Amino acid sequence: MIRSELRDGVRLLTLDKPEVLNAFNVEQFELMAERMVEAQEDRATKVVVLTGAGRAFSAGADLSGRPVSEKTYRYGFKGLVDVVIDFPKPFVVAGNGLGVGWGATVFGLADAAFMAESARLRCPFSTLGLTAEGASTYTFPRIMGPQAAARFLLGAEWWTPQQCKADRLALDVFPDPGFLERVLDYALALAKLPMASLLETKDLLVAPHRAAMHKANEDENAGLRRLSGGPANVEAVTAFREKRPSDFAGL
Repeated sequence: MIRSELRDGVRLLTLDKPEVLNAFNVEQFELMAERMVEAQEDRATKVVVLTGAGRAFSAGADLSGRPVSEKTYRYGFKGLVDVVIDFPKPFVVAGNGLGVGWGATVFGLADAAFMAESARLRCPFSTLGLTAEGASTYTFPRIMGPQAAARFLLGAEWWTPQQCKADRLALDVFPDPGFLERVLDYALALAKLPMASLLETKDLLVAPHRAAMHKANEDENAGLRRLSGGPANVEAVTAFREKRPSDFAGL
């Protein structure tokens, strides 16, 4: 579930599956893409803020094995990332709690990202036998610098809000009490400005990088297809479901 609420020109999207730490399955990715397209087309929406309900921002992909309905999806994960890359209005991320996988890489697609003091980010792709996603292989080096990005994407370490701010992945860190209100204050101030100016300036900022982000998204998904179901990935998912450490010996 993704709640959508309009406040004086700010569209607040809240990931609302706290029982699974706001993890995404394919239906959630589809719904998120639909919400972003709706916000793009809605003339009353000038800024979008994405946050999570409960103690997590998003735990990334849902590895629980819960089935999803069998139907054709228009967007999927790659399509969602493409929608966010092309989103013409200011897009703000409010990382209220832990962010894993997509819950971390989406920070690289934000026009402004904020973290609560208790939040943490992690890119666990290596531990899953997979590769990075969300166009992060392009956005993270550009934002953080190549060495910090390599450490974050390869090492699967937990990063604190202070580390993220120091490496420019987060614009600022706010105390947990009143966190969302502080982020909304920023977004509401943007929403008071002329839409034409917001659209023009964002396009000038993003246009030089848009094609490269789409290419990174395409290449990352090709890499994910190559690695998904491979020995390391199978071992990682099996270990997760069996609640034991992964054994990558020989892999």
